Amino acid sequence: MDGAYKMEDNTSLVRGAQDIAKVVKKQAGRKGNATVEKAQDEYTERSYNRFQGREDDEYYTQEGNYGGEANEDEGSSEATEGHDEDDEIYEGEYQGIPNATQNKDGIGALGQPVRDDYKDRLELETERKADEEELAQQYELIIQECGHGRFQWALFFVLGMALMADGVEVFVVGFVLPSAETDMCIPNSGSGWLGSIVYLGMMVGAFFWGGLADKVGRRQSLLICMSVNGFFAFLSSFVQGYGFFLFCRLLSGFGIGGAVPVVFSYFAEVLAREKRGEHLSWLCMFWMIGGIYASAMAWAIIPHYGWSFSMGSAYQFHSWRVFVIMCALPCVSAVVALTFMPESPRFLLEVGKHDEAWMILKQIHDTNMRARGQPEKVFTVNRIKTPKQIDEFIEIESDTGTWYKRCYVRVRTELDGIWSTFMRCFTYPIKDSTTKLAIVWFTLSFGYYGLSVWFPDVIKHLQADEYASRRKSFGNEIIKDFDFNFTLENQIHYNGTFINDRFTMMKFKAVTFQDTLFSTCYFEDVTTLNTYFRNCTFVRSIFFNTDLEPYKYPGSEFINCTFIHNKTGCQISFDDDYSAYWIYFVNFLGTLAVLPGNIVSALLMDRIGRLTMLGGSMILSGISCFFLWFGTSESMMIGMLCLYNGLTISAWNSLDVITVELYPSDRRATGFGFLNALCKAAAVLGNLIFGSFVIITKSIPILLASSVLVCGGLVGLRLPDTRTQVLM
Repeated sequence: MDGAYKMEDNTSLVRGAQDIAKVVKKQAGRKGNATVEKAQDEYTERSYNRFQGREDDEYYTQEGNYGGEANEDEGSSEATEGHDEDDEIYEGEYQGIPNATQNKDGIGALGQPVRDDYKDRLELETERKADEEELAQQYELIIQECGHGRFQWALFFVLGMALMADGVEVFVVGFVLPSAETDMCIPNSGSGWLGSIVYLGMMVGAFFWGGLADKVGRRQSLLICMSVNGFFAFLSSFVQGYGFFLFCRLLSGFGIGGAVPVVFSYFAEVLAREKRGEHLSWLCMFWMIGGIYASAMAWAIIPHYGWSFSMGSAYQFHSWRVFVIMCALPCVSAVVALTFMPESPRFLLEVGKHDEAWMILKQIHDTNMRARGQPEKVFTVNRIKTPKQIDEFIEIESDTGTWYKRCYVRVRTELDGIWSTFMRCFTYPIKDSTTKLAIVWFTLSFGYYGLSVWFPDVIKHLQADEYASRRKSFGNEIIKDFDFNFTLENQIHYNGTFINDRFTMMKFKAVTFQDTLFSTCYFEDVTTLNTYFRNCTFVRSIFFNTDLEPYKYPGSEFINCTFIHNKTGCQISFDDDYSAYWIYFVNFLGTLAVLPGNIVSALLMDRIGRLTMLGGSMILSGISCFFLWFGTSESMMIGMLCLYNGLTISAWNSLDVITVELYPSDRRATGFGFLNALCKAAAVLGNLIFGSFVIITKSIPILLASSVLVCGGLVGLRLPDTRTQVLM
């Protein structure tokens, strides 16, 4: 009797399964099995509710944290459940993703889901979007369970070194520019290319490395871009030709361009929501530290001529090259430290690498728990939602068998992927946010970098006016049989006559001879700086071991003159050069003024909100520009520079946080890289426009910077508030 019942039951089950299979097959052919989709939705909802129920019952402590203690009966999960003493698997050990037959409640009754092969791309993208939303909520709870501790602080300092290298790169341009162009004898027509070429490299690098970080990973992209920067920065300190030097600095800027977008994307993905704004603001402080480091190294190294050496007359290694090497140290340190850090687990989940992400999250949890003195706490997560992966098919021709053709196809594919990801930044629902962010990034960068160049140029212009006001003039003088062995500085001699005079072991500094006659004079061991002989006549004179090159004699005539051991190349001398020290000191003060703004923004970022801080800081910065009308002296201009830098840093910090939080994880680094590239383009434009008004007028730079900053601040107030959002 029992056997008959069993046979009848089996027959019914077989018939029922056959009927279900027919229905599924019929509906799959139409690509629209509503019953299966409903079952899938019910399964997803049940899984999510079961996950939420577990959070409510097991994970949350009385304080509301996701991560309660596990006891002997309830602490283990399905995949981390303890075993017998004879087994080697212990509680908390990961046992892999459950089998395909597990966790399919309700699906078996209706047949298998529709295969991805029968779905169009729109359906797949809809499913992936739903998975990403579920992952965002679950990932936030997992990060809360992992806690904030030793792992985040270790990553904080490692990424801080990379951000510090970016700050150093920006300041290196301004500090090295005068020395490099003088050392390499660059005329005025070729000067200024160094600053522009570095920003060009950073602009392209920000877009490329940001896009690559969304394709290959945050850690790998950051490692490559920092290695490129360190190698070419180090190489640039040894090259002698100006063209090769520009090429090295271009590639160095290309490498460091990826630091900012990748660093902030990387660090934000290991921070819980309540910690994100504050700690990203603290991370911004390393950019300021980079500026202070560059200023201190420039002050300590560049003006000291004793730091240089030469290998004959063809190879000169001056102090500014030592400074370039020292500025590469933060980059090298960041590369070494990054090799010990794991990939972002959020990125791994986005690309479907569940097991690797789980292991890294467990590492974060265990590292923090051991640091708290709670090593017995077990990582209770056993399964994390991974978004549906949409395969991209690449058509490769049959004749692409050679290595270079395969490389070309691979590079083209990666670039196409970066471009497609970039274009998705202008699709709903983040299209409006991207447009507003672009306006804010451009206006803030244009005003900040424009005035940052304008301030030092105005200070140098004031110094030059004061220096010129103390210039001594000598006209129609006749000097015979006199021995000059001291320094001549800030003088102009016109219509003079020097007969049988000796110029030995001396320096000419900012001296101009106009329409002057030198007859039977002797020049030995003479060093010149900003010294010119205009329309002068030299008769039977001897030049021994001097640096008087042809470009210093415009319009002059030589009659029976002799040149012996003439120094080749442009000579650099910072002895008693007060202006060099002054420039480094001004930049040091301007960078140090950022410290109070950094502290205030970090402490208030999560209290008053990102938008309030962004808009308020930009509007206050625009208003402060009007105080520049009263800047009539060096000390007042320095004070205005410090005030301006202190106000704008809060805007920069809040803008970095908002940018990270507004973009989804699959476009976060790409969107940030695009905006950072736009920032560099605005910086170059600001440098050109504001620099042209240094001597002409004050009113145009002041009004332009003020209006741009205020308009950008008003647009920033229209951005979505991300303070209470999880990372999507």
